Amino acid sequence: MAVADPEPSLDILVRGPEGFTIWNGPPFSNSEPSVKLDKIPCASTKFSEDGSKLMVMRSDSLISIYDSKNLVEIRSLQIPNVLAASISPCGTYIQTFQKSTSPQDKNVVVWRTDTGESVYQVFQKNMTKATWPSIRFSSDEAVACRLATNEAQFFDPKDLSKGIVHRLRVPGIAAFELSKTPGTYVAAFVPESKGMPAIVQIFACAKELQSQPVARKSFFRCSSVQLNWNCGSTGLLVVVQSDVDKTNQSYYGESKLNYLTTDGSYEGLVPLRKEGPVHDVQWSYSGKEFAVVYGFMPAMATIFDKKCNPLLELGTGPYNTVRWNPKGKCFGNLPGDMAFWDYSEKKKLGTTKAELSVTSEWSPDGQYFMTATTAPRLQVDNGIKIFHHNGSLLFKRMFDKLFQVDWKPESPDKFGDSQEVLKSVDSLKLEETAKQGKGSKAAQASSKAVGPNPSAQKPAAYRPPHAKAAAVVQAELFGISPAGELSKNALKNKKKKEKQREKKAAEGASGT
Repeated sequence: MAVADPEPSLDILVRGPEGFTIWNGPPFSNSEPSVKLDKIPCASTKFSEDGSKLMVMRSDSLISIYDSKNLVEIRSLQIPNVLAASISPCGTYIQTFQKSTSPQDKNVVVWRTDTGESVYQVFQKNMTKATWPSIRFSSDEAVACRLATNEAQFFDPKDLSKGIVHRLRVPGIAAFELSKTPGTYVAAFVPESKGMPAIVQIFACAKELQSQPVARKSFFRCSSVQLNWNCGSTGLLVVVQSDVDKTNQSYYGESKLNYLTTDGSYEGLVPLRKEGPVHDVQWSYSGKEFAVVYGFMPAMATIFDKKCNPLLELGTGPYNTVRWNPKGKCFGNLPGDMAFWDYSEKKKLGTTKAELSVTSEWSPDGQYFMTATTAPRLQVDNGIKIFHHNGSLLFKRMFDKLFQVDWKPESPDKFGDSQEVLKSVDSLKLEETAKQGKGSKAAQASSKAVGPNPSAQKPAAYRPPHAKAAAVVQAELFGISPAGELSKNALKNKKKKEKQREKKAAEGASGT
């Protein structure tokens, strides 16, 4: 009988002004994390997407590559005048960007992390969000692609020294996004030009299948887009952003959420029920559903399936971010007010607060949620908070200055289902059943006490949300609760007035 591999440990990277360190993640002994790797001076750090490698940039133009499992340095590169570096999803390659004085200087270099060998060089004038990293990889590193003028250039990811192996011509292309896993499609964005609408097209990555796009959607009033692929490469969410809101409802412009599938079954707007901006949209780890936070505050949150059908409404609140739990059971909303939901059971597990959060992420095993307040976004109250899956606070530590906090990436498939999460959901179900049982007994008792007349207890009339809000205002002004009950002071005054009326009535009766 095969022995199951032990679950990997949860590690946390913490970087401050003096460098970075690695903590052992929760559960903590004595309620405090232990240090797994002592502080190392650096300017920046970045894990590969699969968590196998850690790239560390130092201030002396030295780039070090660490094996994330053993935290041992396996490669170092001395690169003069380096301005930026990027690591590929599986940690196979490092890209560096250096200062350049002329087009003859090939200032972008791709290096293999196992050998330290330079395998590709190219000149790039500057760095933008669309052009860096210069060569993009799918999450499985099955496809490598680079944006160029009017075309996307494809490489052999196993041997970049071959150079460009084929080109996909897309006139006016300004941005692209490779599908994650498997890396079989590429989405290309062409902005508005000379009265023509902007357009997003999906092409197959294989050269023989690139003659026609498999899906396309055009947009007017489009300044930029965010392209978000699901795991499985079957669906693409497109947040279309316009700098100007013609309805004058928002100073920040307007945004719309569109959805395209690679099989052509859906190309159009996601049916959102509230007007306003799209604050955040995230695919679940399975790629079978996505969550959207949208609308003017208080924002609304909704979960949709792959066919764009709404599955669950999470109501409204002061939310602008959504984070799916990697195990798919629950997810949280941010920033200051957080709500933790069990999606499969449609239960709210808990609520809490994490004010001034800059970053937030679930642990790979889905049991913990970490938020951080970091510089330079916020210069005060820097710190780390770690919560249980239900929103209860596990750990908190403040710093004078904190730059970066990250979980070490791990595949959620390496972890079993969290027994604590399952227990908490089961307990919620048991509590609800118990309450329903008690309620039914109470209802039976009350029916016996009242007698056979069912009309004595009438159901409460429906009140729309604006009427409820008005009731709350009335409660604050007149001391009446939203349910129609009087406050203590109001009840006291009422009794006093009744006594005064009774006294006057008695005096009048005696006078006559």
